[in-house]
Amino acid sequence: MSDRILITYSIVGEHAKEIADAIRVEQSIEFPIELASARIQRDVVGQIESLSSPVNNKTEVVISYDQRVVGGELPQLLNVLWGNVSLIPGVGVTDISLPDSVLKNFKGPRFGVPGLRQLFDAPTRPLITTALKPMGSSASELAEMATVLALAGFDMIKDDHSLANQPWATWRTRVEAVASAVAQANEKSGNRTLYAPSLNLPADQIFQAAHEAKSLGAGALLLLPGISGFDAMRAIAEDDSIALPIQSHPAMLGSMLTSRDQGLSHSILLGTLMRLAGADISIFPNFSGRFSFTQEECLSITTSARQPLGKLKPIWVAPAGGMSLDRIPEMRKIYGTSLALLIGGALSRGSLEHNAQAMVASVS
Repeated sequence: MSDRILITYSIVGEHAKEIADAIRVEQSIEFPIELASARIQRDVVGQIESLSSPVNNKTEVVISYDQRVVGGELPQLLNVLWGNVSLIPGVGVTDISLPDSVLKNFKGPRFGVPGLRQLFDAPTRPLITTALKPMGSSASELAEMATVLALAGFDMIKDDHSLANQPWATWRTRVEAVASAVAQANEKSGNRTLYAPSLNLPADQIFQAAHEAKSLGAGALLLLPGISGFDAMRAIAEDDSIALPIQSHPAMLGSMLTSRDQGLSHSILLGTLMRLAGADISIFPNFSGRFSFTQEECLSITTSARQPLGKLKPIWVAPAGGMSLDRIPEMRKIYGTSLALLIGGALSRGSLEHNAQAMVASVS
């Protein structure tokens, strides 16, 4: 068992054993099991390790897979985790355990918690981050906003995830303007603010854009793995010629999370998979914000972001979505110090300069 992948499924209804048998075949050979050789049935098809008694019409089933079925690569790991089973109603994935034989194939986050602490000379405090918005602002307007934030001493300023290549501030014009503004502010203040442009771009442009962003002075990147792909983020994170911190945004991943009966657990999707794919900071909706995440779900993500996972570094959590300055003490108490405080639109209520300075002061 030490060299097998363990996936825990929650199955709704009275026929959990039959569904589990279907899952172990669908997630491995997708072939009539009776026609498979004895070797394939033994070594390749998933095996049911345990089947619990039903609780509230749900049965917990643990199925193990030989680590060779993923071939040491993230796309196939995702396929085994949530491929054909995603088409079966009433099935959720609540836990995954990966052996070292799988984890050794992943470099994970380049910086993670320890790397960004060193980069920002922040040995004990949370990070201060924000997003440039709203869409429709010109590149110069966004650059002016970034100047104020950088002078206040923010660690990271990211594009809003919705900023792509719109005519109000095309991608290259925006990145060039904001990166220049942040560099000038850093030179004036002595701060170390990094700008993270969004790589919300067509697939054939994303790698070139990552290199171009760095050449234009961007110090970090924002990736949307639900749109661009988890493995695209992994490849960018592992590229030594890019070598920039990565923030991951959960856009388009919500439908995997919001059903109580189907999908992936919050901890797997926004914790474990983000680490495997190389995110240094995982952004997700905080509880009591604009979205429906509970405190328990947010803390489960935090646990997955920090707990041992082979040799992969722990990553920062950035609970966001409608946060305001008055939530900072609560967030610091709940999430601890490996927290990237992310407040966006609320900073523009009143004086951006005053609010930015107050946010930085809150962790000083």
